[in-house]
Amino acid sequence: MVFAETFLTTMLLPFLLVFVVIFAILEKSKVFGNDKHQINSLVSLLIGLILITFPGPRDIIIEFMPWLAVGVAALLLFMILFGFVYGDLSNGLPGKLKTGIGILVGIFVIGVILSVTSLYDKMSSWFGNIGESSFLNFFFLIIVIGLIVWVILSSKRQNNNNTT
Repeated sequence: MVFAETFLTTMLLPFLLVFVVIFAILEKSKVFGNDKHQINSLVSLLIGLILITFPGPRDIIIEFMPWLAVGVAALLLFMILFGFVYGDLSNGLPGKLKTGIGILVGIFVIGVILSVTSLYDKMSSWFGNIGESSFLNFFFLIIVIGLIVWVILSSKRQNNNNTT
């Protein structure tokens, strides 16, 4: 039974996750053209097989999968509760809420990637031992960078709207 569990968690699930995500991106972006499903599936298959061949990237995906499940479950719970309070969401979410959720998802993904790949430990060693509050400092730094990017992008949109 151990072989089946190991095969499932270290080979099959990472392969399927990468295959499906790459295939969906290729189908949506139409990089290879319209109605090129076979090419998209072949490229996705090759990238998925390459992923499970190399242990480093595969281990990152394996450690990322539980966080992905937690993030999606939290987002789904928020959407259900928001829909319960707000009412009909058939027209989509309000624009500012989409932006806010996008920023939070971005911060979550960056945090998980830094944690899973141990980049956070390497980056904190560059800046010296900051102490127990280093995570909080880094979190606020990410928020400030996100706000700066948001202000820049929103000012560009306003300038583009004013020129037309």
